[in-house]
Amino acid sequence: MAPKLDVSGVGADGESVSVMEGDLATLITDVKTTQQEDIKWYFDDTRIAQITGDLSFICTDVGCNEDTERFRDRLKLDHQTGSLTITDVNTTDSGLYELKIISIRRSSEKSFSVTVYDVPAAERDEMKRKSVKEGESVTLNTRVMKNMNDSMRWYFNDICIAEMTGDQSDICTDVECNEGTERFRDRLKLDHQTGSLTIMNITNTDSGEYKLQIRSNRISIIRSFVVTITGDYHLI
Repeated sequence: MAPKLDVSGVGADGESVSVMEGDLATLITDVKTTQQEDIKWYFDDTRIAQITGDLSFICTDVGCNEDTERFRDRLKLDHQTGSLTITDVNTTDSGLYELKIISIRRSSEKSFSVTVYDVPAAERDEMKRKSVKEGESVTLNTRVMKNMNDSMRWYFNDICIAEMTGDQSDICTDVECNEGTERFRDRLKLDHQTGSLTIMNITNTDSGEYKLQIRSNRISIIRSFVVTITGDYHLI
């Protein structure tokens, strides 16, 4: 069984996150860039991303250092905030990421410790790819150890279909999350301990990609699941 994943703080100036191979992870700066600021990201003391406040210089990975190709076009830099997204994470991405924000008045530094768990491909596929017969139920397991600072959102076709805050002060599914959305009609159940999502009495229209977003104050993880509906077919 794959280890449960954890998003947790490690002090005022640092964050720690454990993710699964294949996830998308965003390290959030919690700032908005200004023309006076310069944002730089480092991994193992090597600069991997940079953006100037006036956007006159932007680089990621090999664009910052010619000899650095570790991420191979898997880095994205938010031009508004300088937040760094790592797509399709793998075990070589584990380590310490350092954020440096340099301005005329002051400079600040923050760190993010990222651990990527190596889950066997067969087990990962079993977790993320579900094949179920029409009329049955299927559960998409988060395998996450929640804490009070986490919020979880489930999306289907980019529409929020379920949401839960870490302190459980706000929990919704389907039409409760979006008034114009009644696709599932009371067929969704959200586990209040883990955030896992169960779809009951499944139909052909439920086939597709489901995305789970787990967000803490400074880190966001997106995990994708694919649900396929099968049926009994008879030749006539």
